Amino acid sequence: MSKTTHKKTLIAFCAMAALSGCSGGADSVTRSPFSAIGLGKPAVADSPSAPALATETPDGTQSEVIAGLLTRRSILPQGPYSQVSSAVLAANSRVAESDLRAATLRAEAQSKNWLPTLGPSVSLTSLGAVVTSLVVEQVLFDNGGKKAERAYAKADVEVAAVALAQDTNNRVQDALTLYLSAQKAEARAAVNAAAMADMEHFAWIMDERVKGGVSNSVDRMVVQQKLNQMQADMSSDLEAAAAARAELAAMSAAPLDGVKGTSPLPVELAATPLAVVKAEAEATRSVAEAKAARAGFLPSLSAVGAVSGSKSSGGLSIETEDGIGFGLGASLAAVDQQAEGANARISQVREDVERSLRALEGELSSLQRQQEQTATLAEGAEANYRSFAEQQRAGQRDVNDVVSVFESAVRLRREAAALPFEVARVELKIAALKGVLVDGDKI
Repeated sequence: MSKTTHKKTLIAFCAMAALSGCSGGADSVTRSPFSAIGLGKPAVADSPSAPALATETPDGTQSEVIAGLLTRRSILPQGPYSQVSSAVLAANSRVAESDLRAATLRAEAQSKNWLPTLGPSVSLTSLGAVVTSLVVEQVLFDNGGKKAERAYAKADVEVAAVALAQDTNNRVQDALTLYLSAQKAEARAAVNAAAMADMEHFAWIMDERVKGGVSNSVDRMVVQQKLNQMQADMSSDLEAAAAARAELAAMSAAPLDGVKGTSPLPVELAATPLAVVKAEAEATRSVAEAKAARAGFLPSLSAVGAVSGSKSSGGLSIETEDGIGFGLGASLAAVDQQAEGANARISQVREDVERSLRALEGELSSLQRQQEQTATLAEGAEANYRSFAEQQRAGQRDVNDVVSVFESAVRLRREAAALPFEVARVELKIAALKGVLVDGDKI
């Protein structure tokens, strides 16, 4: 190719780049085309050490959605909850982060759609000769289509960011639920272990009474059956605790066998639930998609230049992506309805989340009431058992009567031991729904 051809090619490219401000908006005019196509610093998403969430989007603007996610703070206090959270986050495979990085790269690509396209064109003439040319095309007016594509890509990043926050919060919730399940089972088993000595003592008394002919073997079998049931319940609890801790260990980067205890969590939280934030981001994405689709039905104006050998040409082109047909009016109306539907879905999600929160708050109040009542009942049953035991030792009560009262006391103590962990489980579900189990800057 001659020097003249090189010069024409460069002139054509520079002319198309100069026209790029017509479709890119004010922000596009101030940017260098060479930095946008990758001749400047590399994209943030390409760096493996880059944070998963960044407020600056590929088009250079700030994302309020991601900024809101980054300012969220975990309500988990320092102690057993924070130990479990740190251990499971350290072992997180972060699949949702890969989706976010992919969306960020797609947005990075779309942020350059205001630049001219450059590519070869090969055709066969009627004489059998192959003609090759270099074609440069710059969109001058497209009814906002390119801008809508960039907005869609940005909203797609925000949707992926919220999905990552949800995934991280759900992982911590799953881990803490396993931890609470193990703690509850261990607490119930501890009640049985503490009561086992008394029940074994009653079984021994019945053996002696049968040997002495005071009681029959049926009475001994009843007491023995209650002892066996207590041992079986304790074994089941220990097995459930071991299974929960084994599952927790599988998703943790550090051993958590020595971690014990719970901490109260605040329920009145001002944070917007993540499901609502995601619905809003998805609505923004749907509106951008609708605008891009609408622009596809309308004519667009482009400047086209071509260089073939020593010849060059240029001109304007008017075209539509989908063509103009008799159903254009209905197609445009359907696009507008898509945007309205996206806003309606936000209201529906907000209502569903509000209902879930009210249900959880009602369940929490009920469990807290049960916790207080069961604790009182357990204390009364324990005092009643002690009174019956004294009367039995004085010969005023039958062993079977005392064993029945003792069995009721143990059952209430097991319920009282389990209810605090049920309360903690519901508090955890509320916090997870609000998305405040993990610091935003740690996602």
